[in-house]
Amino acid sequence: MPAQGTSARPYQGRTAVLATKHQKEKVVAGPLQEGAGIVLHVPPDLDTDSLGTFTGEVERLGTPRSVAIKKARMGMAASGLRLGLANEGSFGPHPTWPMAAADHELLVFLDDDEGLEIVEWWLSAETNFSHAAVHPGDEIRDFLDRVQFPSHGLIVRPNSGLQEGFLWKGIVTQAMLEEAVARAAAASADGLAHVESDMRAHVNPSRQKVLHHLAERLASRLASQCPRCRTVGWGLVDVVRGLPCERCGHGTELIAAEVFGCVRCDYRESAPPRSGVRVAPAADCDWCNP
Repeated sequence: MPAQGTSARPYQGRTAVLATKHQKEKVVAGPLQEGAGIVLHVPPDLDTDSLGTFTGEVERLGTPRSVAIKKARMGMAASGLRLGLANEGSFGPHPTWPMAAADHELLVFLDDDEGLEIVEWWLSAETNFSHAAVHPGDEIRDFLDRVQFPSHGLIVRPNSGLQEGFLWKGIVTQAMLEEAVARAAAASADGLAHVESDMRAHVNPSRQKVLHHLAERLASRLASQCPRCRTVGWGLVDVVRGLPCERCGHGTELIAAEVFGCVRCDYRESAPPRSGVRVAPAADCDWCNP
């Protein structure tokens, strides 16, 4: 196991700005205050959508990490606080199981007093991310059940592409859905409406659970110091893939080791995955299951 370092709470009682437009404070404030003592402030009317939207009407320029840093800096500039946080999420095929969808979240913490930049991430298959092209009146109950509607919101637009004035977000009732599908299909070149899960945090309880877990992980790092230089932020910084197959012993794409490190010095330690998994199923081996 990696050295745990010295437990500390240097941020006890300090206020950090969370740059969000979609009520993420409701799921991350508790873990951060309980685990690290941080109190969150959310600036009113902060337009984080100016850095990119899931639906593409504003293109996200840069990596999720670089955009999250820009977002945190936006909040810090608006509030005048020296501590800032921001989150970015990406959704698509799971890197290990491409037939499944994945939610890749990262949470950035900036401390301008200490010159620290700490990034915690989490990859989860617990997501309702999906989409479908439908005609008005189509029976889509299976799809709606899969995306957990109406407890999770939906987005509708013309299937032929984005058109100004024809984008509906936060759909949470059958009546809203039927009206949006009819209008989007009428405006689409192919007569179809594109229906997708709304991945914005305030209308997506599945994502909220992932963000809550991510905040717990970040809080743990903010209360843990490097075993060598005592800088706060000791935690997972990399992974080593190559977990051996249970049948043939060849390396797979599954994680064989986790690398823990410091955000300031170059000290690193490796440890077996905390999942407890020590061999990969043969189904995940390219030799046994090509």
